[in-house]
Amino acid sequence: MLDRIVSSSIVVRVWRWAMFLAALALLHVSLTFVNVWPTLLVGFGGDISVELAVAVLLLTGICTWLGRRSTAWVHILGCLWVVLVIGRYIDVTTRSLYGREVNLYWDLRHIPKVGGMFAAVATPWQIVGAVVVVAVLPVVLYIASRWCFRQISRAMAVPVTRCVFGFAGSIVCLFFVAERSGMRTGDVGFAEPVTSAYVREAYEFVYEMSGAGVEALGDPPSLTSDFAHVNGADVFILFMESYGAVSWNQAAFTNALTSSRAELSAAIQDTGREVVSGLVESTTFGGESWLAHVSLLSGTEVRDDRTNVRLMAQDRDTLVKAFGRQGYRTVAVMPGHLVAWPEGDFYGFDVVYDHALLDYRGPPFGWWSITDQYALARVDRDEIASRDRAPRFIFFTTLNTHAPFVPAPPYQSDWSRVLSGDPYDQTALDLAWSDWPDWFDLGPSYTKALQYAYQTVAGYLRLRSDRDFVMVVIGDHQPPSLVSGEGASWNVPVHVISGRDTLLDRLRGHRFVDGLAPMGSLVGRMDELLQKLLDAFGNSGQQ
Repeated sequence: MLDRIVSSSIVVRVWRWAMFLAALALLHVSLTFVNVWPTLLVGFGGDISVELAVAVLLLTGICTWLGRRSTAWVHILGCLWVVLVIGRYIDVTTRSLYGREVNLYWDLRHIPKVGGMFAAVATPWQIVGAVVVVAVLPVVLYIASRWCFRQISRAMAVPVTRCVFGFAGSIVCLFFVAERSGMRTGDVGFAEPVTSAYVREAYEFVYEMSGAGVEALGDPPSLTSDFAHVNGADVFILFMESYGAVSWNQAAFTNALTSSRAELSAAIQDTGREVVSGLVESTTFGGESWLAHVSLLSGTEVRDDRTNVRLMAQDRDTLVKAFGRQGYRTVAVMPGHLVAWPEGDFYGFDVVYDHALLDYRGPPFGWWSITDQYALARVDRDEIASRDRAPRFIFFTTLNTHAPFVPAPPYQSDWSRVLSGDPYDQTALDLAWSDWPDWFDLGPSYTKALQYAYQTVAGYLRLRSDRDFVMVVIGDHQPPSLVSGEGASWNVPVHVISGRDTLLDRLRGHRFVDGLAPMGSLVGRMDELLQKLLDAFGNSGQQ
């Protein structure tokens, strides 16, 4: 009988120790996982969580001083752990797939748009799955975390256990402090604490909400040129969404895009034009296209929305205003804007063709519905087709190369039909609509979107082969890291298409090279490109 009792006691102790160690392991994994690129999944990380060490020390103290009254702390720690796990997931996923860290103050306002875009391209089952995960996951995390802290709390009732793991937690914390102080700690590595990310975001949020972020940006650049080398030509700045250098330096993309690029090169040559190209360092990566737009148009380096808002609050000169002073009618084509765009006043546009003004009535494609070919055709009809007019400055931000890239619209060779309510044959339309994104491999979708973009530009150059155009085609940023890969540069291609030799020669002097391929050294940052364009457009320093 006694042997049976002793044996049963040993089994219970072993079981409790097994549950204690399992709880520690589960909590550790929950704050050290890493993103499995290029997916939304996570995998095991090899670093140590200092936050788990702090939690163990906290429970050690609670169990020592409060004893059984520590039960409430199990629930409190369980709730806090859910917040940490969710924060960890958002942080590692955003960094891996989006190429940058999350910014609470600015990114919160984009969540409805991102959710709407996902709803537009996801299958019904994907939408249901996402809703279930969002609703159920926090509850599951809480139940699991509470169970883990309950097992640890029970083990801490034994004084020896408290001493051993209290000492171990202290050592981990000391190693962490030593590492952050720059001391060598051997092969010991620590996961980035989630609490520090929350503290950083809270500080940034309060800082911006207080208005303390509004400060001087320094002296504005001088935007002077007599525009003698454009001399009445229609000038286009075409920002191609997600058009990154990766499309030129990864074989999977270059091979798939060879034909469409050859088609664009032929359109340039056949219409009596030439093209010079280069690489530019964008001020953003994987998103926030407006940072690239404002950097180029204002000549000011803008890498975050905080700087962007500060800039918009000031009366600054822009490339748009400079063209306006030369008698150009300045036009913004912003098909992605479903609401008013007050930034247009800062830039100085005469008219903004947003989603409403473009009045697209064709079949929908993706979140914004409208197609780039339609937007270009509509502005061509209203602004370019007539010859008896002032020259135009057209600023066009494309949509159809935006992630997730498909369904890509079919290219319509009959540009007059593009403006009708029936722009495509049903077979072509059904084929395009049947193309769903593969969220585990968006590379093929990316190439399809770029093929469409090249076809649209090539087709428009042929449509207006007799017109004097200066067309700057430039990427706003690299595609997200789930397409471009980890460690990709921030470089984007820029092409200048024109039949004006003097203008092109000036650009060659700024490290642009002949042809579409943007080889050679970097032309400069996005904001620095403005001065090079002004020099190519005319003689700087003259009005």
